[in-house]
Amino acid sequence: MKNFETIFLETAKEFIASLDKKNARNLYNIDLAEQTNVMKIFKKLQGEIWEFRSKYLGNQYRLLAFWDKSNSRNTFVIATHGFIKKTSKVLKNEIQKAEKIRSEYFASKR
Repeated sequence: MKNFETIFLETAKEFIASLDKKNARNLYNIDLAEQTNVMKIFKKLQGEIWEFRSKYLGNQYRLLAFWDKSNSRNTFVIATHGFIKKTSKVLKNEIQKAEKIRSEYFASKR
């Protein structure tokens, strides 16, 4: 049974589509995170922003996301966008981009 369902916004879909087809680990990790509580795969970054984490051939892939628990029957994680992480910290502008997308998402639901 899934703990949540992931919804991919267009920018997240574009990032995943841009990856090498052999890099299926990203999608496998998302599926695994939906069904388990493995914190090294899906963890809180800052505020309301979380990240799906995966590593493939030395590259660190990140897909930022946030929770939508407004539906009483389903819990969703909304994937905003992704990037290949090149430094030890997630860049502030990536977190700010995810926060902006989150604000726009909830504003559009009103």
